Amino acid sequence: MASTFHGIETAKRSLFTQQTALNTVGHNISNANTAGYTRQRVSMSAATPMEPYGFSHSTAAGQLGSGVEASSINRIRTAFLDDQYRSESKYQGSWQIQAETLDKLEKVINEPSDTGIRTLMEKFWSSWSDLSKDPENITNRQIVRQTAVALTDSFNQLSRQLTDLDADLTGSADTKATQASSLLSSIADLNGQIKRMEGLGDNANDLRDRRDLLTDELSKLVNVNVTETDDGYVINMGNMSLVDGTAAETLTGAALEAAYQGGDLSGGEIHGTFKSRDTNVRGLLSKLDQLANTLANGEFQVTVPKGSVLPGTTVPLAADTVMTVQGINGLHKLGYTLQQPATAGLDFFTFDAAGGAAGITAGSIRLNPAISADSNLIASSMRTTTDAAGVSTVVKGNNTLALLLGEAKDKAFTMDLTSTGGAVSSATIGSYYNAIVGQVGVQSQEAKRQYANATAMVDQANSSRQSVSGVSTDEEMSDMIKFQNAYNAAARFMTTMDELLEKLINGTGQVGR
Repeated sequence: MASTFHGIETAKRSLFTQQTALNTVGHNISNANTAGYTRQRVSMSAATPMEPYGFSHSTAAGQLGSGVEASSINRIRTAFLDDQYRSESKYQGSWQIQAETLDKLEKVINEPSDTGIRTLMEKFWSSWSDLSKDPENITNRQIVRQTAVALTDSFNQLSRQLTDLDADLTGSADTKATQASSLLSSIADLNGQIKRMEGLGDNANDLRDRRDLLTDELSKLVNVNVTETDDGYVINMGNMSLVDGTAAETLTGAALEAAYQGGDLSGGEIHGTFKSRDTNVRGLLSKLDQLANTLANGEFQVTVPKGSVLPGTTVPLAADTVMTVQGINGLHKLGYTLQQPATAGLDFFTFDAAGGAAGITAGSIRLNPAISADSNLIASSMRTTTDAAGVSTVVKGNNTLALLLGEAKDKAFTMDLTSTGGAVSSATIGSYYNAIVGQVGVQSQEAKRQYANATAMVDQANSSRQSVSGVSTDEEMSDMIKFQNAYNAAARFMTTMDELLEKLINGTGQVGR
């Protein structure tokens, strides 16, 4: 038969269970705005009845229940949505860094503008045209010199900015590697804490939330594959193990760069950092190096008019002659300076060997120091006269070379792009530069589009996850009222049982009173 105090015990269990549910609701409401928090629910189940099925039992009808128990407190979370969020997060992180880097490149190039390389090139070509109008004019010669210096300075400055950006990205990769290592260490520690706590029979809900939040942050840095085992999370990046139980990998920038080259690192901010540096920054710098060298030494054809006297000869050309020259340097050396006797032109552009350069690049190109010191060394004439003694004298007023140099603006130079995955092509210097600028613009637009798409996918995945795991204050308030009413009813039930027992104990067996 049932115990005399069975009702009291049933009411007590109900009070404790509803109080647990109310406390859990309060915990949810308190953490409604906590990053990474997952709402929790109390799992309630009927307590073991007084007389479970057996070989003997009372003859009383039915089986008397003994109330309710809180069997567990569980997180409301779906692993599939976590995997989906982390999968999309790696793309968002990578494209974010690429979009930011390309935006910086656009600002570095600064085209179109009055101070960009395109404008300085136009001024450089125009200065030669102006010089052709009066080859002996010292002002026109100084303008040629100054526009050449401005052009080379612009190349140098752009190269320095790209080199600095390259170094910044490398440093950023090292910093992010340290950040990723810290996250991995924390996740491994949480694996151990969760295993110990759940080994005692409890659900480590809040610790699991912290671990999932750290894993989400890690997925923004690198691509991760997460598997849960009895020892906790096992996290891999491609074929590279990052976390296994309480063991965590210590990452370095060099190790991550090797993983990027090997294909294990395929997403996240660190992937975007390496790709931005190697493909965008270094790719642009390589193209600018080729452009600077092509301007100075790239092949193109000119038509040298009859009557011109080439250096090393004394006989004028009998007819217009098409010649292939090696860039501005090669053409400049076909003419004569203002020096007497007739002196052939020097290389117009040279490179700064003191800076360690082995040839002309965007970073090393400079106006020949001799020309920079003396504008009379700018070659503009292609005519000489020879006296009886065989001494050649330059015709200073001749403007043939100045005209040819001014017309070089529209000449097709040959550029070898095989080192950057392209081919040998032919176009004007201006067209080459426009193509470089245009490519950066296209890449920037594509990166921004991809970043916007990735962000939309992350937001969608997060929204789906929050619809399951997020705290709804309206829902919690509704549950709070439900559990409060249940608690009040249980309390009323206990009061009723107390009154019954009080009547039984104190009000019976006292006939006549």
